[in-house]
Amino acid sequence: MTINTLAVAVLAFVTLQRLGELVIARRNTARLLARGAREVAPEHYIWIVALHAAWLIGLWLLASGIAPSLPLLAMFALFQAGRLWVLATLGERWTTRIIVLPGAPLIVSGPYRFVQHPNYWIVAGEISLLPLSFGLLWYAALFSVLNAGILSVRIAAENRALS
Repeated sequence: MTINTLAVAVLAFVTLQRLGELVIARRNTARLLARGAREVAPEHYIWIVALHAAWLIGLWLLASGIAPSLPLLAMFALFQAGRLWVLATLGERWTTRIIVLPGAPLIVSGPYRFVQHPNYWIVAGEISLLPLSFGLLWYAALFSVLNAGILSVRIAAENRALS
């Protein structure tokens, strides 16, 4: 199998980003729980982790030898800016779990002024765009459908928790 340097660099970036986000999320979760927050609907969390891990592992196996499309990679980079905007807006309240801090107001600034659940829109875009940048249409479609399924459960649980 041939290796494409840009593909490996992109996949390494996304892998390190996701691992770093897990560290931040774990820290934020612990701090929120210490302040009296509670986790809601934890039973689906393992499926989210499994989906994202499978998506990333599969990309390493399938795409590390493929030169990515630069226009699609640029679009993916725009989604990364959106991801940073969400994380900056939520600050210490950003986690990968559904954590509710009683009495805390909903966030209505940043991207939340424009759309509900902007992080999920961004993740949906990433899950399709990155495989598409490697020409993996079937992979983008498969994981987009799987992601939509788990997000339907996640968003319903989150909406109930926040209402």
